[in-house]
Amino acid sequence: MTPTPPTPSSEPGSTSLAGKRVLVVFNPKSGSGDSELPEFIQLLRDAGADVTERELQKDTPMTDYVGDIDTFAYLVGAGGDGTVSSLAYATRYRNVPMLAFPAGTANLIAQNLDLPTDATGLMKVMQEGHSLRLDMGEVEVKGETSGFCMLAGAGADATMIKDSEELKGRFGAMAYVMSAMKQINPKKTTFHLTIDGEKREFEGIGVMIANFGMANYRLPITSDISPSDGRFTVILMKAGNLVRFLPNLIDSVRAKLNLGDPMFSGNLETLEARRVTVDATDPFPLQYDGELHVETTPFEARILPGAVRFLTTAKKDDVET
Repeated sequence: MTPTPPTPSSEPGSTSLAGKRVLVVFNPKSGSGDSELPEFIQLLRDAGADVTERELQKDTPMTDYVGDIDTFAYLVGAGGDGTVSSLAYATRYRNVPMLAFPAGTANLIAQNLDLPTDATGLMKVMQEGHSLRLDMGEVEVKGETSGFCMLAGAGADATMIKDSEELKGRFGAMAYVMSAMKQINPKKTTFHLTIDGEKREFEGIGVMIANFGMANYRLPITSDISPSDGRFTVILMKAGNLVRFLPNLIDSVRAKLNLGDPMFSGNLETLEARRVTVDATDPFPLQYDGELHVETTPFEARILPGAVRFLTTAKKDDVET
């Protein structure tokens, strides 16, 4: 049974780090290795924080790094979105505020939280101590569970992630754009969904199950996505290729700016759900929070309401689309 989180969703913290224990878990392989994590850790120590550093090692479960999390006042997860979401899942409902330190390629979780990218700015976030209690997702494939904060998807978006892997080292976040442009004629199939117990089928190129709703540069994927409402936004991708979703991005921006009703609506459909099962006539790879997994459909995703406290200066409305 999923624990019921306390309220409110926005929680203030202490402005002093002196004597506070801070656990920093970092992935040395994330991004291009040029993050300001060493400077950030020095700033923490200069402020009087008691900092413990733990480097991720291959084949070591994330839970091994955070077994004593209750003895720390703050948690810092430094890496890409996969690292941050895995750490958030390992510490779900433990009520320790977490900073999503952007040390990966795209860092969409940090962007959704409107976090700065420099050590000084991130230090100010820590000192202010303001946090938002937000939802996350749990995905189950072949009896094994993992967590995600951003979104899980099967179809064209997972294929895009796969194709971008060899380009990330040279082009960074632009690798995702370049890969999307290559998806001119992605595979189309019939998807079989169960949404909160109701059966649903559609023909398309993919399904995205979103918790956070902003892509790079905080552009909304679609409107009305909230990471604190206890529900996913399920996006049915019906268009023939990813390029055709650009008009829907325009619609989302227009909605965010209150510029009028949608102009393009046939390329995708959105639904709300707390539990979603996804299967497909032709098996698709699965990705969650930018990490490609060899497992294919079917999979199930469940919402975990209020499972994580993220440190951010943003307010609740700032993280919604």
